Amino acid sequence: MNEFFLYLISIMILVFGALTVTSHKIFRSAIYLLFTLISIAALYFYLEYEFIAAVQIVVYVGGIVVLILFSLFLTHRVGADLPAPSYLKMFFTFLSVLFAFGFVYSLVIGHEFPEAEAIGSGISMNSIGKAMLNYGEGGFVLPFEVVSILLLAALIGSIAIAFKTKVKNS
Repeated sequence: MNEFFLYLISIMILVFGALTVTSHKIFRSAIYLLFTLISIAALYFYLEYEFIAAVQIVVYVGGIVVLILFSLFLTHRVGADLPAPSYLKMFFTFLSVLFAFGFVYSLVIGHEFPEAEAIGSGISMNSIGKAMLNYGEGGFVLPFEVVSILLLAALIGSIAIAFKTKVKNS
């Protein structure tokens, strides 16, 4: 029964990811991206990585997708159609996907994965909290700062898109 949910979540990620990149409406594409990121968070919850799932929801679903939707509503381009890609772009995209799939497949096959019991032994909430606040070796302050810069860049980008269309419309 547990494998059923793993396959269901995996299929949802693949379907919504494909719909994200193949949709002709930009608003629908943003909504499909939202569903893709929520499905990825569900996969993290299934694998019992609750903290990573919460970060996935807060940063990507709550931050990036909301900023994308905000910029769409601000620019009044919600119903706009995306331009159709040329056949040459589709061909090179297909080749890139095949190369990426082969590369990831070779990495997964060639990697020695540790046993599940050996991964989580000796980790306490206290050590996780200290690692979150540590900026030295093994610390996680730098990744959080990078995420904050990512959110700031997305906010500035959405504001820039909104002001560009207002200037063009004036």
